[in-house]
Amino acid sequence: MTADRAEHHHADVSGGWLRAATFGAMDGLVTNIALIAGVGGAGTAAHTIVLTGVAGLVAGAVSMGIGEYTSVQTQNEQIAAELRKELGELRAHPDAEADELVAAWTGRGLPESLARQVADVLKRNPEQALRVHAQEELGVVPDEHPSPWTAALSSFVCFALGAVVPLLPYLLGRPDLWLALAAGGVGLFGAGVLVARFTGRPWWRSGLRQLLLGAAAAGITYLVGAAIGVTAA
Repeated sequence: MTADRAEHHHADVSGGWLRAATFGAMDGLVTNIALIAGVGGAGTAAHTIVLTGVAGLVAGAVSMGIGEYTSVQTQNEQIAAELRKELGELRAHPDAEADELVAAWTGRGLPESLARQVADVLKRNPEQALRVHAQEELGVVPDEHPSPWTAALSSFVCFALGAVVPLLPYLLGRPDLWLALAAGGVGLFGAGVLVARFTGRPWWRSGLRQLLLGAAAAGITYLVGAAIGVTAA
Protein backbone atom coordinates (compact mmCIF):
# COMPACT_ATOMS: atom_id res chain seq x y z
CA MET A 1 0.00 0.00 0.00
CA THR A 2 1.35 3.41 -0.94
CA ALA A 3 1.89 5.99 1.75
CA ASP A 4 -0.55 8.45 0.19
CA ARG A 5 -3.38 5.91 -0.11
CA ALA A 6 -5.76 6.25 2.80
CA GLU A 7 -6.92 3.06 4.45
CA HIS A 8 -10.56 2.22 4.07
CA HIS A 9 -12.77 -0.47 5.44
CA HIS A 10 -15.92 -1.94 4.02
CA ALA A 11 -19.00 -2.59 6.09
CA ASP A 12 -20.01 -6.19 6.66
CA VAL A 13 -22.82 -6.66 4.12
CA SER A 14 -22.85 -10.47 4.10
CA GLY A 15 -23.55 -11.36 7.71
CA GLY A 16 -27.32 -11.07 7.48
CA TRP A 17 -27.74 -8.98 10.64
CA LEU A 18 -27.93 -5.47 9.16
CA ARG A 19 -30.80 -6.16 6.81
CA ALA A 20 -32.70 -8.08 9.49
CA ALA A 21 -32.08 -5.40 12.13
CA THR A 22 -33.08 -2.58 9.78
CA PHE A 23 -36.27 -4.25 8.60
CA GLY A 24 -37.08 -5.31 12.15
CA ALA A 25 -36.79 -1.81 13.58
CA MET A 26 -38.69 -0.20 10.71
CA ASP A 27 -41.44 -2.81 10.84
CA GLY A 28 -41.74 -2.45 14.60
CA LEU A 29 -42.09 1.29 14.35
CA VAL A 30 -44.51 1.35 11.43
CA THR A 31 -46.61 -1.56 12.70
CA ASN A 32 -47.20 -0.14 16.16
CA ILE A 33 -47.58 3.44 15.00
CA ALA A 34 -50.26 2.23 12.60
CA LEU A 35 -51.92 0.03 15.22
CA ILE A 36 -52.00 2.80 17.79
CA ALA A 37 -53.25 5.31 15.23
CA GLY A 38 -55.99 2.96 14.08
CA VAL A 39 -57.18 2.01 17.56
CA GLY A 40 -56.80 5.56 18.81
CA GLY A 41 -58.71 6.91 15.82
CA ALA A 42 -61.64 4.72 16.84
CA GLY A 43 -61.76 6.57 20.17
CA THR A 44 -60.88 3.60 22.36
CA ALA A 45 -59.60 3.90 25.91
CA ALA A 46 -55.91 4.29 26.70
CA HIS A 47 -55.78 0.85 28.31
CA THR A 48 -57.03 -0.75 25.09
CA ILE A 49 -54.45 1.17 23.07
CA VAL A 50 -51.65 -0.05 25.33
CA LEU A 51 -52.94 -3.62 25.19
CA THR A 52 -53.09 -3.46 21.41
CA GLY A 53 -49.59 -2.01 21.20
CA VAL A 54 -48.07 -4.61 23.53
CA ALA A 55 -49.82 -7.44 21.69
CA GLY A 56 -48.56 -6.05 18.40
CA LEU A 57 -45.03 -5.81 19.80
CA VAL A 58 -44.93 -9.41 21.03
CA ALA A 59 -46.70 -10.95 18.05
CA GLY A 60 -44.70 -8.94 15.54
CA ALA A 61 -41.32 -9.61 17.15
CA VAL A 62 -41.96 -13.35 17.31
CA SER A 63 -43.25 -13.41 13.75
CA MET A 64 -40.28 -11.42 12.45
CA GLY A 65 -37.79 -13.62 14.27
CA ILE A 66 -39.32 -16.84 12.98
CA GLY A 67 -39.67 -15.40 9.49
CA GLU A 68 -36.03 -14.28 9.33
CA TYR A 69 -34.75 -17.61 10.66
CA THR A 70 -36.81 -19.56 8.14
CA SER A 71 -35.86 -17.28 5.26
CA VAL A 72 -32.11 -17.33 5.91
CA GLN A 73 -32.00 -21.03 6.77
CA THR A 74 -33.92 -21.93 3.62
CA GLN A 75 -31.60 -19.78 1.54
CA ASN A 76 -28.53 -21.44 3.10
CA GLU A 77 -29.95 -24.90 2.45
CA GLN A 78 -30.68 -24.02 -1.16
CA ILE A 79 -27.15 -22.68 -1.64
CA ALA A 80 -25.69 -25.80 0.01
CA ALA A 81 -27.64 -28.02 -2.40
CA GLU A 82 -26.39 -26.01 -5.39
CA LEU A 83 -22.81 -26.20 -4.11
CA ARG A 84 -23.02 -29.98 -3.76
CA LYS A 85 -24.32 -30.17 -7.31
CA GLU A 86 -21.55 -27.92 -8.58
CA LEU A 87 -18.86 -29.89 -6.76
CA GLY A 88 -20.14 -33.07 -8.38
CA GLU A 89 -19.90 -31.44 -11.80
CA LEU A 90 -16.37 -30.24 -11.09
CA ARG A 91 -15.27 -33.75 -10.20
CA ALA A 92 -17.10 -35.47 -13.06
CA HIS A 93 -16.50 -32.92 -15.84
CA PRO A 94 -13.49 -30.76 -14.92
CA ASP A 95 -12.69 -29.77 -18.50
CA ALA A 96 -16.21 -28.60 -19.28
CA GLU A 97 -16.36 -26.60 -16.05
CA ALA A 98 -12.98 -25.04 -16.85
CA ASP A 99 -14.33 -24.06 -20.26
CA GLU A 100 -17.22 -22.28 -18.53
CA LEU A 101 -14.81 -20.19 -16.50
CA VAL A 102 -12.75 -19.33 -19.56
CA ALA A 103 -15.86 -18.23 -21.43
CA ALA A 104 -17.02 -16.09 -18.50
CA TRP A 105 -13.65 -14.41 -18.00
CA THR A 106 -12.93 -13.77 -21.67
CA GLY A 107 -16.40 -12.29 -21.95
CA ARG A 108 -15.28 -9.70 -19.41
CA GLY A 109 -12.17 -8.83 -21.38
CA LEU A 110 -9.55 -11.15 -19.83
CA PRO A 111 -7.04 -12.55 -22.37
CA GLU A 112 -8.00 -16.12 -23.29
CA SER A 113 -4.54 -17.47 -22.65
CA LEU A 114 -4.51 -16.13 -19.10
CA ALA A 115 -8.07 -17.27 -18.45
CA ARG A 116 -7.21 -20.76 -19.69
CA GLN A 117 -4.07 -20.90 -17.56
CA VAL A 118 -5.96 -20.01 -14.37
CA ALA A 119 -8.87 -22.34 -15.16
CA ASP A 120 -6.51 -25.25 -15.81
CA VAL A 121 -4.82 -24.69 -12.45
CA LEU A 122 -8.14 -24.54 -10.63
CA LYS A 123 -9.55 -27.72 -12.16
CA ARG A 124 -6.85 -29.76 -10.42
CA ASN A 125 -8.39 -28.83 -7.06
CA PRO A 126 -12.20 -29.22 -7.16
CA GLU A 127 -12.69 -27.73 -3.69
CA GLN A 128 -10.81 -24.56 -4.60
CA ALA A 129 -12.46 -24.45 -8.01
CA LEU A 130 -15.82 -24.67 -6.26
CA ARG A 131 -15.16 -21.37 -4.51
CA VAL A 132 -14.49 -19.62 -7.80
CA HIS A 133 -17.41 -21.25 -9.62
CA ALA A 134 -19.75 -20.40 -6.76
CA GLN A 135 -18.78 -16.75 -6.94
CA GLU A 136 -19.04 -16.65 -10.72
CA GLU A 137 -22.26 -18.64 -11.16
CA LEU A 138 -24.14 -18.20 -7.88
CA GLY A 139 -22.71 -14.96 -6.54
CA VAL A 140 -21.90 -16.53 -3.15
CA VAL A 141 -18.83 -17.49 -1.12
CA PRO A 142 -19.18 -21.13 0.01
CA ASP A 143 -17.92 -20.62 3.56
CA GLU A 144 -19.53 -17.23 4.23
CA HIS A 145 -23.23 -17.91 4.71
CA PRO A 146 -25.30 -15.57 6.91
CA SER A 147 -26.34 -17.01 10.26
CA PRO A 148 -30.10 -17.64 10.55
CA TRP A 149 -29.88 -17.25 14.35
CA THR A 150 -28.15 -13.87 14.02
CA ALA A 151 -30.78 -12.71 11.56
CA ALA A 152 -33.63 -13.99 13.75
CA LEU A 153 -32.30 -12.42 16.95
CA SER A 154 -31.52 -9.11 15.25
CA SER A 155 -34.99 -8.97 13.76
CA PHE A 156 -36.71 -9.94 17.02
CA VAL A 157 -34.86 -7.45 19.20
CA CYS A 158 -35.01 -4.54 16.75
CA PHE A 159 -38.70 -5.06 16.04
CA ALA A 160 -39.42 -4.97 19.77
CA LEU A 161 -37.30 -1.83 20.22
CA GLY A 162 -39.03 -0.10 17.33
CA ALA A 163 -42.50 -1.15 18.47
CA VAL A 164 -42.04 0.15 22.01
CA VAL A 165 -41.23 3.71 20.87
CA PRO A 166 -44.81 4.87 20.12
CA LEU A 167 -45.96 3.19 23.35
CA LEU A 168 -43.59 5.20 25.54
CA PRO A 169 -45.94 8.14 26.26
CA TYR A 170 -48.66 5.74 27.44
CA LEU A 171 -46.22 3.69 29.50
CA LEU A 172 -44.86 6.88 31.09
CA GLY A 173 -48.31 8.09 32.13
CA ARG A 174 -49.09 10.45 29.21
CA PRO A 175 -52.03 8.74 27.45
CA ASP A 176 -52.24 11.18 24.55
CA LEU A 177 -52.51 9.83 21.02
CA TRP A 178 -50.70 12.76 19.48
CA LEU A 179 -47.72 12.23 21.80
CA ALA A 180 -47.57 8.57 20.82
CA LEU A 181 -47.61 9.45 17.14
CA ALA A 182 -45.02 12.18 17.65
CA ALA A 183 -42.74 9.75 19.49
CA GLY A 184 -43.18 7.28 16.64
CA GLY A 185 -42.35 9.97 14.13
CA VAL A 186 -39.15 10.86 15.96
CA GLY A 187 -38.28 7.17 16.06
CA LEU A 188 -38.85 6.78 12.32
CA PHE A 189 -36.74 9.80 11.48
CA GLY A 190 -33.98 8.61 13.82
CA ALA A 191 -34.04 5.12 12.32
CA GLY A 192 -33.69 6.61 8.87
CA VAL A 193 -30.74 8.69 10.00
CA LEU A 194 -29.10 5.60 11.50
CA VAL A 195 -29.55 3.65 8.28
CA ALA A 196 -27.90 6.51 6.37
CA ARG A 197 -24.70 5.88 8.33
CA PHE A 198 -24.46 2.47 6.66
CA THR A 199 -25.73 3.35 3.20
CA GLY A 200 -24.01 6.69 2.65
CA ARG A 201 -27.29 8.43 1.75
CA PRO A 202 -27.89 11.99 3.02
CA TRP A 203 -29.11 11.64 6.60
CA TRP A 204 -31.99 14.07 6.22
CA ARG A 205 -33.28 12.38 3.07
CA SER A 206 -33.17 8.92 4.63
CA GLY A 207 -34.83 10.15 7.80
CA LEU A 208 -37.52 12.06 5.91
CA ARG A 209 -38.28 9.07 3.71
CA GLN A 210 -38.94 6.83 6.70
CA LEU A 211 -40.99 9.54 8.42
CA LEU A 212 -43.22 10.04 5.38
CA LEU A 213 -43.76 6.31 4.88
CA GLY A 214 -44.70 5.87 8.52
CA ALA A 215 -46.95 8.91 8.44
CA ALA A 216 -48.78 7.50 5.43
CA ALA A 217 -49.36 4.18 7.22
CA ALA A 218 -50.54 5.94 10.37
CA GLY A 219 -52.83 8.24 8.43
CA ILE A 220 -54.52 5.39 6.59
CA THR A 221 -55.11 3.30 9.70
CA TYR A 222 -56.30 6.34 11.66
CA LEU A 223 -58.93 7.05 9.02
CA VAL A 224 -59.99 3.40 8.97
CA GLY A 225 -60.19 3.32 12.75
CA ALA A 226 -62.16 6.55 12.88
CA ALA A 227 -64.58 5.29 10.24
CA ILE A 228 -65.15 1.99 12.01
CA GLY A 229 -65.47 3.71 15.36
CA VAL A 230 -68.11 6.10 14.02
CA THR A 231 -69.96 3.26 12.30
CA ALA A 232 -69.92 1.11 15.42
CA ALA A 233 -71.21 4.02 17.47
